[in-house]
Amino acid sequence: VQLVESGGGFVQPRGSPRLPCAASGLTFSTFVMNWYRQAPGKEREVIARIGTLGDTNYADSVKGRFIASRDNRMSTMSLQTKNLKPEDTAVYYCNGADFDFLGWPWGQGTQVTVSS
Repeated sequence: VQLVESGGGFVQPRGSPRLPCAASGLTFSTFVMNWYRQAPGKEREVIARIGTLGDTNYADSVKGRFIASRDNRMSTMSLQTKNLKPEDTAVYYCNGADFDFLGWPWGQGTQVTVSS
């Protein structure tokens, strides 16, 4: 399994970058996927969950600002961010909801730094 995130960088407050994730080595359509992030000095946290049919759930911290989606035909998923705040500064990752049980590795993540 390989997961490759991209789309990060330096963003001004209220910016709206889209973060793609490409998955390979798995039957993507059969797995629930999550978006995670790890802010400096904090533990990695789940911020969005996407069911196999595209149903979503969000952490309160991003609800109403971030939209997660997936394309099962292309084995890709994305996180559309909106109205970013400095506290959204983190490394963003995609991975399976059961990555630990499945033994999936982490990708390199994509750094998003929100600063004026």
